[in-house]
Amino acid sequence: MSLTILQRTIALAAVALVACVAALALTGEASRSDGGTVTDVPVAGGTGWYTALAGSRGPARDAEQTACRRILTGRSLGVTHPVLPCGAKIFIAYGDVEVLTEVIDTKLKSNGRQFELTEALAQRLGIEGTQQIKWRFATPS
Repeated sequence: MSLTILQRTIALAAVALVACVAALALTGEASRSDGGTVTDVPVAGGTGWYTALAGSRGPARDAEQTACRRILTGRSLGVTHPVLPCGAKIFIAYGDVEVLTEVIDTKLKSNGRQFELTEALAQRLGIEGTQQIKWRFATPS
């Protein structure tokens, strides 16, 4: 096994571990003092941003279904990422625009990107072609 492949495997394992921890944190519920539960609104977690290359996955095909069992429309907002789990909530930032979104697919359509954005999300962020974005996990408040 070459050193490059070993480094990539370790990096992917680290991202998968972080994604699992984030998914567990996102699915938890906080307890109230009266015995009920509160579903928290996601907020930006931590202070660090990751960078990645992202671009539009193109317009949704008629009744297109993702690997996360989502049916896409022209108004769907979400991202494709090959490692992050379906439903993981993340913030995506490009320029001065920051959007809370979630993973809706795990199968990239094009090589050379870490994220693919729905066409509606790419337009909201102002992304044309493949651009460097910032992203971070959302965590319960």
